[in-house]
Amino acid sequence: MGDLLSRLSLQPVDSSDFEDMLAVRIDAMRPSLERVGRFDLARSRERLSAGFAVPFMHHIVLDGDQRVGFVTLKPEGADALRLDHLYLRTGFQGSGIGEWVVRWAKAEAREKKLDIKLTALVQSDANRFYLRHGFVLEGEEGVDLHYRWRVQDTSVLSNVHSKTTTRSG
Repeated sequence: MGDLLSRLSLQPVDSSDFEDMLAVRIDAMRPSLERVGRFDLARSRERLSAGFAVPFMHHIVLDGDQRVGFVTLKPEGADALRLDHLYLRTGFQGSGIGEWVVRWAKAEAREKKLDIKLTALVQSDANRFYLRHGFVLEGEEGVDLHYRWRVQDTSVLSNVHSKTTTRSG
């Protein structure tokens, strides 16, 4: 798996990529949407179109040219980034790529001192994934679950660690 992750990169999205990205979204989401009786091609197109923000979107690329998914990380208010889309082709799910992307998103959030918010579908395997990676469930709305990962001020943690080390030292 480590070798696979070293072969990944993020590349910019162009507006002409919409149809290919829609196919990735449908491939990734169809099983979960069918499980809750919500799969609809028109709705899938509409949801992606509504969140299609090229400046904040990246293709997840293997070996420089194989697009295996995409991610959107965009500002939301003054205190957070929104992880709006993280979709991987089904053949690449469970390979560590999603974790690689979440680590990247957290690094971006730490640099900007912002939390990360996201929404996942109820009964989706993504819920376990996000909980495992430190996201906390903050609410539920229809078939959507809302999560938040809180950025930690590393300077505060360093001060706490220094004081703990000094006391025990």
